[in-house]
Parts: sequence; C-alpha cells; structure tokens
Amino acid sequence: MVRSIKNPKKAKRKNKVKGIGSSSAAAPPMPVKVWQPGVDKLEEGEELQCDPSAYNSLHAFHIGWPCLSFDIVRDTLGMIRTEFPHTAYFVAGTQAEKASSNSIGIFKISNISGKRRELVPPKKSTTPVTDMENDDDDDDSDSESESEDEGPDGSGSQVLQLRSVAHSGCVNRIRAMTQSPHICASWADTGHVQIWDFSSHLNDLAASESNIEGGSIVHTQAPLFKFGHKDEGFAIDWSPLVPGRLLSGDCKNYIHFWEPTSDASWKVDNTPFIGHTASVEDLQWSPTEQDIFASCSVDGTIAIWDVRVGKKAVDSFKAHDADVNVISWNRLASCMLASGSDDGTFSIHDLRSLKNKERDTVVAHFAYHKHPITSIEWSPHEASTLAVSSADNQLTIWDLSLERDEEEEAEFRAKTEEEVNAPQDLPPQLLLAHQGQKDIKELHWNSQIPGMIISTAGDGFNILMPSNIQNTLPSEGA
Repeated sequence: MVRSIKNPKKAKRKNKVKGIGSSSAAAPPMPVKVWQPGVDKLEEGEELQCDPSAYNSLHAFHIGWPCLSFDIVRDTLGMIRTEFPHTAYFVAGTQAEKASSNSIGIFKISNISGKRRELVPPKKSTTPVTDMENDDDDDDSDSESESEDEGPDGSGSQVLQLRSVAHSGCVNRIRAMTQSPHICASWADTGHVQIWDFSSHLNDLAASESNIEGGSIVHTQAPLFKFGHKDEGFAIDWSPLVPGRLLSGDCKNYIHFWEPTSDASWKVDNTPFIGHTASVEDLQWSPTEQDIFASCSVDGTIAIWDVRVGKKAVDSFKAHDADVNVISWNRLASCMLASGSDDGTFSIHDLRSLKNKERDTVVAHFAYHKHPITSIEWSPHEASTLAVSSADNQLTIWDLSLERDEEEEAEFRAKTEEEVNAPQDLPPQLLLAHQGQKDIKELHWNSQIPGMIISTAGDGFNILMPSNIQNTLPSEGA
C-alpha cells in the first residue's frame, strides 16, 4: 500500500488549483477536452485547467507540513446546513521531515463561500476556461480570487484559525469520536496510539473570529491515554454506537479492542484479534450492530469479527487480488461495504451474500483508477453515493444508482451547445473526477454540510462541493 508522503517538505503556498480540461495559454480558444490521468498525455504547451462550472464551491488551504490523515470534527452549528458561507472544524496530523517537528493541528475554516450553479451552463462563450484560483505564487496569499465565489462581504477569502499540539512522530491516522468530538485518537509511526482531549482548543477557536497564533506556537499537551502496539499501524475506528469504544490495528496483523472505563481512561485488551496473515490496513465498526466490526488487510481479504465470541474472525472472504487498503461501511444501507485496493480497483460488497452457498459478495466492481486506492467513503446523506481517492491524483464521486441513458446524454449535449471532447467509455456512475492535488491520501464527507467533501494531499487540503449532486444544492438565495 502507498501510504507515506514521499520527501515531505514544508508546503509552498500556491493558489492555482488545476483540474479537468486542457488548453494552451498561448494558443487561441479551442474546444475543451476532458483529460484522463493514466490515459492522456500533456503535449508541449498544454496545461490542465479547472472547469469552475463543476463546483458549487472549491477552496484550497494548507497548515504547513503535509498531512497523511485528518478528520472532520462535529460542531454545534447545526446538523444540516445549506447556506453559504460555511464553517467547519478539523483535526489533522503532520508528516514532518523531523520527528520532533510533528504536531496535531486543530483548526477552523470559516467563510467557505460558494453559490448555486445551474446544471446546464449558460450559452457558450469564446473566452477560454480559466483557473479556479489565480496563478500567484506569493507566499502571503491564502485567498481565492474568483468573483462568483465571493462571500457576502465581497471577499472570497476563507479564514483559517489554527492551534497546534506537539505529537511524537508522524501521525499515520487520526480520528475524532462521534459522540464526543473533542476526544481524538492518533496513530503514530512510533507504534503508539494516543487519546487526546482538544476541548480547550476547540472552545478557543469557536470564541474567536480572527486568526489564533497562526499555528506558530506549538502547545505541549499530555495525552489522556497511550497504548503501545508491537509495530506501527494505520487502522483505527471509533464505534458509532458505543461512546468511547475503539479499535486499533497494526502492521503485525494485530487488532486491539479498547473499552472506556471513564471519560479519561481506557482498558485495552492485550490479547489481540488475530486472523489476517499480513498488515491490517483499515477497520470499520458496523453502523447497526455494536459488537460487530470489519477489517481489511494486505493479504487481500476482508474479515468480519464479533467482540463477544473470542479473538478469531466469524467470517472472511477474498476481496481483491492485491492489498486491500481501505474499507467503508455504508451507514444508510448497512449490508453494503466498499473496499479499495492497491491495484486501483474498488468494489461494493453485499454482506448478505456471505450466507449464500456461492458467497460472491461483489455487486459492483470498478477499474477506473490506474493507481492504488488511498481512501473510500460512503456519503452520509445518499446511500448510493461514495467518494474515492487514488494515487493517480484523482478524487472521484460515484452514484451507483445511475445507468447509461444515451438519449439523455444527447439532450444534455444539445442544451450545453458546447463541443466537449469527452471520452465515450467513462462509467455512467461517475459523477465527478476532481484533480489538482498531488498525492491525495484521505477524504471525508462533511455529515453536517450535505455535498461537501474535504481531501488532504501532499500539497495541502481541498474543500469541494460538486454542482451535480442535486439533492445538496443550496437554496437560490445562497
């Protein structure tokens, strides 16, 4: 599995976000071409450009060092928010050059602006597609410049407020507890899993409207709890049903079960769950059964476990022909589990099929990506929608309920009145292919802001809201 960020170095501030589309800066306007990584090659003089009509909102930011993992922190601003500008809270762990330079960032992004866009763009213009952000390498600029994405005050600049807490070693993965989001668990490359209480930092961020310390001050804070595995790992998951219940899995194929004994203490079962023959890459608690969880491994399998019946898996099945890097359990359709592999494929499994004689769990399989899948996650609002990221520098969004309709496609092309050189073999389930980030590592949907996805990569974070997710469009007045 591709996990570490190669040659991590301090991120350079660069406002240009590249994406789908290709044209020459020096050449006259020409028809837009959809560019596919791993298929198309850039010719001399060509550059990739973003099509802003694909987004309701698109922002980029960074917190200094690259981050391999982050999580969205649930806030008290409202469970379902559709009006711009938006605010969101995050935690993220760094991948610094020196172990002593690592930290966990607790941050707030406010004034996330955007607007509703029509599915069918306005009449064709002769003006070439422009970048979502200006091509200015000024290290002091963090703001976006596209006028139609400006906030209500006339500025499109999002506000980043950051607090940093020292962390020993690189952060392989970090997760915030669903029920108490100020409690976070971090997996370090030192082999330790630590539990943190970030309530004071989150309270300070909530009370302020201006930049807090800019992240330049790194606070020293002791974790609430610490447990050492026999090796480092990446797999970790909080239970969505039992507050404080946690799982952690390592590269020695051991899975440890954590049970809270108080608000600030845990009992970790020293006898691990053992069943995989190679590194445990990801863990997911069942969204409906509090004692059931799933794991995936470099050995190509997915295993199902019950914490009540011993340390052996109750079932397992071959999921891919290569390493299984990531899994996601659908919280709206609990029989469905998605998995992503090192060979670039991802599959949808119906766990009910395990009861059948054939035991063929795969109900959908996609080979669109050409490089390892690095993250996969079901939408918290639509049971048939999921997002996938890959080492091919793409983040894709899929709606599995869609089927190809040639008449509808022809009608759409006629309405747009554009000569779009689009590949004919794109899967009909593919809603969006987002590009522009290098070395994408993890993505998450924001459960409180429908349609919002955040992703982290070697060159920073992106916040995007696609324009073609119909049920999540803001109101006309936004």
